[in-house]
Amino acid sequence: MNKIILADSQAIFRAGTAKVLATHDELRIIAQCADIERLLHAISTFPGAIVLFAASLRPDMARMRKLLEAAGSRGIVIAENSDSASGYMQLGFRGVVFRNVSGNSLVECVRRVAAGDTWMPPQLVVAEASEEDLVGSRVRDRLTPKEMRIVALIVQGCKNREIATRLKTTEQVIKNYLRSIYDKTGVSDRLELALFTIHHRALAAAASEVGSKLEAEEQMASPSAVA
Repeated sequence: MNKIILADSQAIFRAGTAKVLATHDELRIIAQCADIERLLHAISTFPGAIVLFAASLRPDMARMRKLLEAAGSRGIVIAENSDSASGYMQLGFRGVVFRNVSGNSLVECVRRVAAGDTWMPPQLVVAEASEEDLVGSRVRDRLTPKEMRIVALIVQGCKNREIATRLKTTEQVIKNYLRSIYDKTGVSDRLELALFTIHHRALAAAASEVGSKLEAEEQMASPSAVA
């Protein structure tokens, strides 16, 4: 049994990763951490684990490597898509995956690192990368501006009630929109929608841009923003 500590501030990504790993009997998640403090505590509490952690938590990488070595654990970095995988490997971590990693590649990485090997993301063939972008672009272009706002908030981990509040509508309206979004993306629930978005760069970029605009609009409309 391989013990796994999973640390990421993005709840939807943690849930998706846990769902993928839970389908394999030899992989057991023993701790999930949303911030760096919980992660450091888990490393000291559960030695000998595979520690899958997001670079976006911004840990002191040198300190993290030393803590892992002291605990007899092995670290896998969840890198942002624009990061350098080789840079993390040079720091002494055993594996690197990007946020758009497929389920099969994620499991292979964990298994390889658990066996004492190292693992880096394979280089994507240009044609494959272009095809993936094409899928994301097609879905992006099919979604209406309102649907894209909902997708952006789903990726942020928002529930229907919060989405309805932020978009100034009702939960029922959000549910109706979600049915349309599911049809257009070919997914069946909000977790699959979030993972589908993360795994397609063109769609993920559009959702990120819309999410940032929405936050800016909300800040401008808040009472504290009024001079």
